[in-house]
Amino acid sequence: MADPTRVLVIDTATAAVVTGVAVVADDEIGVVASRVVADQRRHAETLTTLMKECLDEAAWHGRDLDAVVVGCGPGPFTGLRVGMATAAAYADALRIPVHGVCTLDALAATVDRGRATSSLLLVTDARRREVYWARYADGTRVDGPGVVAPATLVEQLADEQIDLVAGVPSLLPENPWAGAETSLDALGLAAAAAPALRSGVDPDPLVPLYLRRPDAVELADQKKKRV
Repeated sequence: MADPTRVLVIDTATAAVVTGVAVVADDEIGVVASRVVADQRRHAETLTTLMKECLDEAAWHGRDLDAVVVGCGPGPFTGLRVGMATAAAYADALRIPVHGVCTLDALAATVDRGRATSSLLLVTDARRREVYWARYADGTRVDGPGVVAPATLVEQLADEQIDLVAGVPSLLPENPWAGAETSLDALGLAAAAAPALRSGVDPDPLVPLYLRRPDAVELADQKKKRV
């Protein structure tokens, strides 16, 4: 049996800042300390403070960690960049691997703890009157992630068998599916990364799931748009 892996988990892809410390063993995952603060305007200001609070509560130091896990979105450009840059810098300073996970996969892991569903649709707020979404069958992502208008998504998936819509189901217009509000937590992030952590494989480089261009563009690009 491999030694348990101690991980720091981080996500800033949603309106909440989620962080925590967890232990991933061969047969279980345990969260030692966690913090969730819903403040999408202050990701950068709150993240490192919350990380320190979690480490202090667990009585861990940076040298006690074996890996960092970070949500790679989909999410807005600025918020997502805060979490990924912090995770990459922290892991580099400690010379430990950093594992990126799809934030929607981590959210799906929280749903699996609450009820058994063979077909799950996850939706979160993408702003601009759109939603981020992904579809799962027996716990495995089979479609997405994507970003689209809510009405378009309902029409697109009208013929699919969906047992539950989770995340923020109220974002979808009238539809035939059952819904359950679901929030991301540290355990979901650790669970999404658990297969990779247990296998001991080297993680791939972090790739943010923006799914669309950022609002801010270079001045040269703005001039091109005017031509």
